[in-house]
Amino acid sequence: MKKQFAFCLLAGILWTACSDKASLEVTNLRCESSIDPQGIDLPLRLSWNLTSSHRNLQQTGYRILVASSPENLENNRGDCWDSGEVLSDESLHIPYQGPRPESRSTCYWKVRVTTNRGTSAWSSPASWRMGLTQPADWQAQWIGLNQSFPGDVLQGKTRLSARYFRKEFTLEDKTLREATLYISGLGLYEAYINDTRIGSQVLSPTPTDYSKTVKYNTFDVTPLLSGSNNALGVVLGNGRFFSMRREGVRHFGFPQLILQLEITYTDGSRQTLLSDSSWKVTANGPIRANNEFDGETYDARMEMPGWSRPGFDDSLWRSCEVTSPPGGTLQAQRNKNIQVMETLTPTSIREVTPGVHILDMGQNMVGWLALKVKGDKGQTVRLRFAETLRQDGTLYLDNLREALVTDTYILRGDDQPEVWEPSFTYHGFRFVEVSGYPGQPAPEDFQGKVVYDEMDLTGHFETSDPTLNQVYRNAYWGIRGNYRGMPTDCPQRDERMGWLGDRAVGSLGESFIFDNHLLYAKWLDDIEQAQREDGSIPDVAPNYWSVYTDNMTWPGAYLIMAQMLYEQYADPEPIARHYNSMKQWMNYMREHYLVEHILTKDTYGDWCMPPESPELIHSQDPGRKTEAALLGTTFYYRMLYLLEGFARLLDKPDDAQAFAREAEEVKNAFNARFLHPETRHYSNNTVTANLLPLCYGMVNEEDQATVFGHIVEKTLGEFNGHVSTGLVGIQWLMRGLTQYGRPDLALQIATNRTYPSWGYMAEKGATTIWELWNGDTADPAMNSANHVMLLGDLIVWYYENLAGIRNKPGSAGFKQIELKPYPLSGLEWVTASYHSVRGPIASAWKKDGGVFRWEVTIPGNTIARVYIPTDGKGPIMEGGAPIHSVPGIRLVETQAGYAVYEIGSGEYDFASDWAM
Repeated sequence: MKKQFAFCLLAGILWTACSDKASLEVTNLRCESSIDPQGIDLPLRLSWNLTSSHRNLQQTGYRILVASSPENLENNRGDCWDSGEVLSDESLHIPYQGPRPESRSTCYWKVRVTTNRGTSAWSSPASWRMGLTQPADWQAQWIGLNQSFPGDVLQGKTRLSARYFRKEFTLEDKTLREATLYISGLGLYEAYINDTRIGSQVLSPTPTDYSKTVKYNTFDVTPLLSGSNNALGVVLGNGRFFSMRREGVRHFGFPQLILQLEITYTDGSRQTLLSDSSWKVTANGPIRANNEFDGETYDARMEMPGWSRPGFDDSLWRSCEVTSPPGGTLQAQRNKNIQVMETLTPTSIREVTPGVHILDMGQNMVGWLALKVKGDKGQTVRLRFAETLRQDGTLYLDNLREALVTDTYILRGDDQPEVWEPSFTYHGFRFVEVSGYPGQPAPEDFQGKVVYDEMDLTGHFETSDPTLNQVYRNAYWGIRGNYRGMPTDCPQRDERMGWLGDRAVGSLGESFIFDNHLLYAKWLDDIEQAQREDGSIPDVAPNYWSVYTDNMTWPGAYLIMAQMLYEQYADPEPIARHYNSMKQWMNYMREHYLVEHILTKDTYGDWCMPPESPELIHSQDPGRKTEAALLGTTFYYRMLYLLEGFARLLDKPDDAQAFAREAEEVKNAFNARFLHPETRHYSNNTVTANLLPLCYGMVNEEDQATVFGHIVEKTLGEFNGHVSTGLVGIQWLMRGLTQYGRPDLALQIATNRTYPSWGYMAEKGATTIWELWNGDTADPAMNSANHVMLLGDLIVWYYENLAGIRNKPGSAGFKQIELKPYPLSGLEWVTASYHSVRGPIASAWKKDGGVFRWEVTIPGNTIARVYIPTDGKGPIMEGGAPIHSVPGIRLVETQAGYAVYEIGSGEYDFASDWAM
C-alpha cells in the first residue's frame, strides 16, 4: 500500500505534515488551505505547536523558510519564501506570502521561533505538494459506459455490476524519478498498478453534489512501477453517483472515471498516461451488484486473475466511451478518506436454525464483515446485518425499512480457504446472520472491519461513574460510525443522509473526541452548494434528498458549525467563505417568514422529545410540544447574534450594527409575544420553551431566575428529574442547568438509568446512541439504534463542565483557556484530555478525603485561567508548596467555591481544602 497525500487545498494543494518532533520545542508543522465556492484561491496557511519542559512558554516571534528543495531548506535558503523575523505570538494559520507555487511542485518548509525562554532551533522539515490547480492541467477525459448489462436493475432497489477498467503502458528506457496518480472514480473506486492496490482508503472519493464539485485523490505510485511493461486497473462502484434508489434519491448517472498518471524521469522528461477511449472496460467481473443500502454480491467464479497486470487477455473487453463530465469542478480532496480504522472479532456465534448462524460482534459498529471460507464451487454464503435481535434470537430488521443489507459471496471452490470482504458497501450492525456457510463457522472465520473518516482521536474522558463512562463510549462509537465523508444521521437503513439539525451543537462535542475540522469544513461547502438561488438552505446536504422545509432549526446548523470551527480550531476561513451565503439565507427567511419580528415557520418542532406513550415516535400531547414560532424566533435571534460576531470578525461594522439592531427588535417582540406577564414563563412552559431564550440571552436579567425556576420545576416535577426535551432543547440542557446553578440536576439527568435517559439506552444493552429516547418500544419506522442527534450538548458538558476544559469566552483555538471543573456530589474523580490545535490540555481531579487534588496540563504559547475549588478554610498548594510562593501563578479573584488563578503553559499539581 502506498501513501496518499493528504489534501490541503480544494483547488489542488496537497500536504504532508512532519510527524517527527523537532528537537527544540517546535512540533506538528502543517499546511492548509482551500478555495471558496466561487473558486477564488485563499492563502496557504502554516501552523505549528510549541512544547517545552519549562513553564510559561510564550512565543514572541518566528521566522519561516520555504524552499523548492530539501537541499535549499537544509542550507537555510528560502528561495520560495523567507518571512524574515516576525514579531508575533501567533502560531496558527500564518499566511504563506511567497510566489504562488506551480501545479505539481513540492515546497519544503521549517520554522524557528523566539520565545520568552529563548530561541528554538529550526524545526524538523515539513512539506506540502501542489496538486493540479488549473483546469488546463487536466488532459484526461471522463470515461465509462453509459449503459446497463445483464443482471443490472435500474429502477427501485437498483443493482449494478461493478465496472472494471484497464490500460497497459510502457515506461521509457530511462531512470524513473517519480510517478504521481491523480484519480476520481464515481461513485467509488479502487485502483491497482500491476495487481497492487493503490492506497489504503476505502469508499473513496468523498461524497459531494457531483454536479457542483468532484473530488480527486492523489498518490505517489513510484514504487509500484517496475520494468518496462506496466498496467493500471480501476474498479468502479455505485456509491452516491448511481443512486441506491432511483425514486426519491438523487441520481447522477452510470459510473465514470477520470485518471491522470504523470511520470517524471531523472533527466527531466515526462510521460503521461490519461484516461481516454483507448482504455478497455468490462462489467463481467466478480462484483455482480453493489449498493450502499442493499449490500454487495461477489461471484468468485468470475474473478479475472491478473486483470490489472500487463499481458492480461482483454480481447473480450470493450473499448471505453468518452462520457460527458458530471458537471462539478475537479478539486483536490481536502478532507481525508474513509479507512478501516479498527478490526473486531465476533464475541459469539450460535446456530438459530439448521444452517443459519447469528454472529454477535459485541458492539454496534459500522463497516462490514470479512469472511474466510472453504467449500465447493458455486456454494453461496449470505450475510445479513442488523443492530438488534428479536426475542427468538433472529435478526430484527423492521427498523431498516427497505434496505436489504445483504452481502453475498459465491465460492470459486479451490482447495484453499477463500478470504473476501466487500468493496462498495457498508452496514450498521452488531449482529450478522450467516447462511449457506459450508461446515461449522467459528468466530475466527470472521472479522468486523470498522470504517470511518481517517482522523485523529483528540480526546479522552473517564470518571468514577460507570453510567457516564458507558454513555461516553456509546457516543464515541455512534459519532465515528456516522462519519462517511459527511456527518450522516444513521448508517444502517435506507437513509444515511447528512441532516443538518442532527449535528448543530453536537459538532462541538464531537470536536473534543475527534479532529473533525476538515470534515466539517467540507460539509459547509456541501451546504452552500445545495443552497437555492433564492437563498433557501436545505435540511439535508449534500442534497441527495431534496428537503427544503425553510426551518430555522435545521439550516441554522450551518452557522453554528462555522462558529465551532472558529472557536475550536481558530479557523476563520469557513466564516469568511460562507458569510455571503449565510446572509442570503437570513435575508430569505426574513423576507418570507418574519412577521412583526416573529419567525413564524417551523416544521419539526422539538424533534423526538419523549412522548407520553412508549409506542409513539412523536408526542401528541400539546402540553409537551414547543410552539413552532417560539422555536423559529429563538433560532432566528441566535443566528443574528452569530452573524453579528461574524461581521465583527470580518471587519464589517455596518453589518454588525444592523444585525445587533435587528436582534434587539426581535428580542423585544419575542418577550411581548411569548412571556406570560404573571407567571413569567414562555409559551406553554415546556423546558425547551424556557431554556432556549434563557441560554440565547433573550431573557431580561430580572426574569432569569424565575424562568430558570420553571425549568427546574418542570424537570423535577412532571418529568421526575429526567429529560423532557428533543433534538432542539437538548442542545442547551446540560450547560443551561449548570450555568444557572443546578449542575447537580444535570448530573442526575446524565446518570439516570431509567426512561428517558442516555443511561436507559445503556441499561437496555445499547452500545451506541438511539434515535429515540424510547427506541426499544417505538414504531420501527424510526428507531435507529445508531444516531447521535439526542446527544445534544452532553459531550460538551462532559469536557467543559465536568472536566472543566474550555475556551475562555472570546478566545479561539484555546489561545486562552478556562479550566473550571464541577466536582459534584456523586463523582469521586474525573480525568480528561484534549489535544487542541495548540497542543494537549489535560485535567484530572479527584476527591481525597477533604482535599481536592487536581493535575493540569497547559500547552505552550497559551494562557489559562484556572478555577480551583476551595472552601476557603485552608491553603491552596501547587507541587507541595503554597501557591502564592510559586513563580508565574497570579491570583485573579476569589468567588463562591473557587479561587481563580492565571497560569502559563506546563504541568501543575494543585491541592486545596474542599468538602461537599
